[in-house]
Amino acid sequence: MNLLFLLITFSAMAQNREHAFNINERLGRGINYGNMFEAPSETAWGNPWKPEYTGMIAELEFNHVRIPIRWEPAERSSEIAPYTINPTFLERIKQVVDSAINNGLMAIINMHHHEALYEDPDGQKARFLAQWKQISEYFQDYPDDLLFEILNEPHGNLTAEKWNVFLAEALATIREDNPDRVVLIGIAEYGGLGGLSKLQLPDDDNIILTVHYYNPFHFTHQGAEWSEGSEAWLGTEWTDTETERQVIQNDFAPLIALQEQKNIPIHVGEFGAYSKADMKWRVKWTTFLGRYFESLGWSWAYWEFSAGFGIYDPGTKTYTEELVDALLHNPMPDPAYYVGTPVYASNFSSGTTGWNVYTNGGASASKQSVNNNLLVQINTSGTEGWHVQLVKNGMNLEAGKKYRVTFIAKADAQRPITSYVGQSVSPWSAYSGYNGITMGTEMTKYTYVFDMTTNDNAARLVFDLGQTTDNVTFESIILEEVTLQFPSSAIEPVHLKSNIFPNPVNDILMVENSDHFDEIFIHNIQGAKLLEKNLDEFQTQIDLRNLTSGIYFVSLQNQKNRFTTKIIKN
Repeated sequence: MNLLFLLITFSAMAQNREHAFNINERLGRGINYGNMFEAPSETAWGNPWKPEYTGMIAELEFNHVRIPIRWEPAERSSEIAPYTINPTFLERIKQVVDSAINNGLMAIINMHHHEALYEDPDGQKARFLAQWKQISEYFQDYPDDLLFEILNEPHGNLTAEKWNVFLAEALATIREDNPDRVVLIGIAEYGGLGGLSKLQLPDDDNIILTVHYYNPFHFTHQGAEWSEGSEAWLGTEWTDTETERQVIQNDFAPLIALQEQKNIPIHVGEFGAYSKADMKWRVKWTTFLGRYFESLGWSWAYWEFSAGFGIYDPGTKTYTEELVDALLHNPMPDPAYYVGTPVYASNFSSGTTGWNVYTNGGASASKQSVNNNLLVQINTSGTEGWHVQLVKNGMNLEAGKKYRVTFIAKADAQRPITSYVGQSVSPWSAYSGYNGITMGTEMTKYTYVFDMTTNDNAARLVFDLGQTTDNVTFESIILEEVTLQFPSSAIEPVHLKSNIFPNPVNDILMVENSDHFDEIFIHNIQGAKLLEKNLDEFQTQIDLRNLTSGIYFVSLQNQKNRFTTKIIKN
C-alpha cells in the first residue's frame, strides 16, 4: 500500500510544473534571430548577427531571444564519432547567449535545419545525441535564463512516432548535466498544430511545449520565394474579422485542451507574415495573435528580427514601427465583421435531403437524421480524407463575391476533417482552399471565408471525413454571401431605440431590443468571445455572474446592423 501511495504521489508530482510556468511567464515576449545561425554559414543568407542587436531588442522591451542554430555543417561539427562540435563555434554561440543575458534578456538555443537528421534519423541519431551532450555540458553552469529547445520542426523521415523516442532520449541526455533546466519540446510534422495529437510528452517537470503558427499560410507566405506557387497568393488579405479570429481560435482549441489536460506551459516559438503581404494586414494579424497568445498566458517569439519577416532593416538601420507597435504596444482592437445573406441553410429536423455521402478506396459510410441533426456514420475508413465525403451539390456562386461557410458539429472522438467549396466536375478544384479542422467531441462552431473568382451555378460544399471511423454529427450548415464591415463603419443606427442597462452592472444585464437585433455577443478586452446568445424580440436578461470584474464589449447584431458598446462589470 505504501509503495502504491508513493507511485501515485510521484506521478502527481511529475505533473507539477510550477517552475516551468514561472520561466514561461518570464519569457513573455520574444523575437527570433532568424536567418543568422541557422543559415549554412553566418553570412550565407545576408543577415549576420551584430552585437548591438541585443541591446536594441532589450531597449524595445522584449523579454527573450530565440537563437536558431544549424550545428551540422562541417565547419561547425564533425560527421564522424565522437561528433565533436568545433570549439570556436561553441564560443561564438556563447558570445550570443552572454550578450542576451548581460542585457537582461533570456535566451533559447536550439537545433535547426538538421537536414541529415530529417533524412536519415536512425543513421544520425548518435550524432544528434552526442551534440546535445556537448551543448549540455558546455552550458551546464548557466542560470535558468538560458533554455534549450531540442529540435526545430521535426519532419521527413523523422516521423511523429520516431520523434517521440528521439525527444525522450535527448531530454535524458540533457538531464545528465542539466537536471533542472527548462527544455522546450516541439511537435513533429513541421512544428505546427497538425502533429499535436501524435506527441507523447515526457514525464518531466521542467518542460515547455512549443508550437509554430503561420496560418493562413497563403497570407503569411504570399510571395515567399522559397514557397512554390506563392506568387499566386499575392494580394491575400487578413482583415481581422470575427470569422478569421474564430478560425484561429478553432486551430488552437486542441492545444488549449492539451495544456489543461497535461498542465504544461505553452510557448509559440515562431509566427510571422512575410514582407510581401500588405502592411496593414500584417499589422492586424500580428496584433491579434500577440494579444491572443498573451490572453492565454502563453509566451511567444516573433519570426524574426532583421530579414524578410523582420521588424528591423539593417540596410537603412530603421525599424518597421507598425510591426513594433503590433507586437508590443497595440491593444486588442474591436474585430471587423461580416453581414451575410444566406445562400443555403440546413434544416436537418426535416431530414437530410440534398446531402449525399460518397465513398471510395474501400470505405463505407451512411447518413441519417438523428435528433434534428445530420449524423455521418463511418463503418470503414479509407486512407485519404476524400474516401468518405459528405456533399451538397448545386450551389450557385458568383464571381467577385465573398462567401462564408459556417457549421456547428462534433465527432465521437477528436479527429481531423477537411471542408471546402469547389467544382463538381474534374479537376474538382477548391474555390475556398482546403480548410483542415481538428474537430472535438462537443458541438462547436467552425467557419471559413473565401472569394469567388469565377461563376459556377453547380458548385459543391464538401466535407472530407475518410481518415478515421469516428462518426461526425452536424447540427447546422450555412453558406452565406457576405460583405465586410470594419469597426469604424459599424455606425449606430440613426434611430437606435434599443437599450443596454445597467452600466456598470453587477449580475444581470438587461437588453431592451427595440431595433430587431438577432444576437448579442460579449467579448473581453483581449477579444475573446465569452458569450453568444439569440435575443428575444422585446427584452432579454443576460446573466453575468460568471464574469470577473472589468471592462467588456457588448455587441448587438442583425443582418444589416451591428451596435457595440462598452460595459463595466462590478
